[in-house]
Amino acid sequence: MFKRVFLTVLDSFGVGELPDAKDYGDQGSNTFLACLKSGKLNVPNMKKMGLYNLDGLNLQENTEKNCNASYGKLAEVSKGKDTTTGHWEIAGVVLDKPFPTFPNGFPTEIVDKLKKELGVGGFLCNKPYSGTKVINDYGEEHLKTGYPILYTSADSVLQLACHENVYSVEKLYSFCEKARKIMQGEYGVGRVIARPFLNNNKEFYRTERRHDYSLLPPYLTLLDELKENNFDVISVGKIYDIFAGNGITQKIDAKNNEQSKQGMLKAVKQNFKGLCFTNFVDFDMLYGHRNDVLGYANALNEFDLFLSDFIKLMEKDDLLIVTADHGCDPSTPSTDHSREYIPCLVYGDKVKSVNFHTRNCFSDIGQTIAENFGLKIKNGNSFLNLIKK
Repeated sequence: MFKRVFLTVLDSFGVGELPDAKDYGDQGSNTFLACLKSGKLNVPNMKKMGLYNLDGLNLQENTEKNCNASYGKLAEVSKGKDTTTGHWEIAGVVLDKPFPTFPNGFPTEIVDKLKKELGVGGFLCNKPYSGTKVINDYGEEHLKTGYPILYTSADSVLQLACHENVYSVEKLYSFCEKARKIMQGEYGVGRVIARPFLNNNKEFYRTERRHDYSLLPPYLTLLDELKENNFDVISVGKIYDIFAGNGITQKIDAKNNEQSKQGMLKAVKQNFKGLCFTNFVDFDMLYGHRNDVLGYANALNEFDLFLSDFIKLMEKDDLLIVTADHGCDPSTPSTDHSREYIPCLVYGDKVKSVNFHTRNCFSDIGQTIAENFGLKIKNGNSFLNLIKK
């Protein structure tokens, strides 16, 4: 048995379009190849782990001849391509229908309920919008009226943006908690997101005090099963929010990639038995959605450098899994997520070098971790026997 499992999600690092990508308007998306084609990608650790050898990439001259890890890619069964859906499926929850989206904004009945519960006179925007653009387009009006900026995206989200000098961050959080209670049932968006912002002489800009309010998973996840069986479950970054705190025994706050690195380093120095589940948010938030190919590639380079330090601290009974939750190809015209396969790189002293090829469900990761600890979750097929020496 592996004593400690470090499950690490590079948010939006997809490795090629899924067969149903056309249903989502994502034909041709490949987040990894977009970064590789930039000419700036330098990720020797992940290459050694088999990243360049994944099915369907056809990087003949670039493949690694002597990989030091097990590797493969996974398809998503759930309908959708958002953070919550991806993470939940990794942890064993498959959704048979996508969370609702609101391409025309939120209906009047919802807006009226929000106004009443939040005690505000109105909202600005109420349509799909870029998060950085919406505060610059509506920021001045927000300062004048005090109306919160209400917007959504192609994903299943309700977002509220408020200037920190108009509403305190705590007040914005309370708005979102009330909105979360309203957005249930047929209006049950995957996430309600608090988006505080400030401004300088040139522009309005988002601060790092974002907070996500997820729906509760519909049934027990890997995290719940581990916690109920007295294993440790350490969350780093927005994992706590994605699972609404369920199944977590220790929370390490992290608002960006650098803080997530520090969180993992803190965890690896602890004596625990169970799971450390980390999300690296910047790939998606700063680079994928902003179509910044070079920024994305550089962030991957920095993560790969971090792996050099992290691997040195791993013990002989540790397991490291590097994966993703969906795609967000920064080279396509769209600024939204893309329906892609995710990589799965599995490293440790007791792990064989094997290509386990293409698997049919993100939950295979969760089932593998569950089997390692003598447990079972609802969905997925374990590949533990394929990777253990």
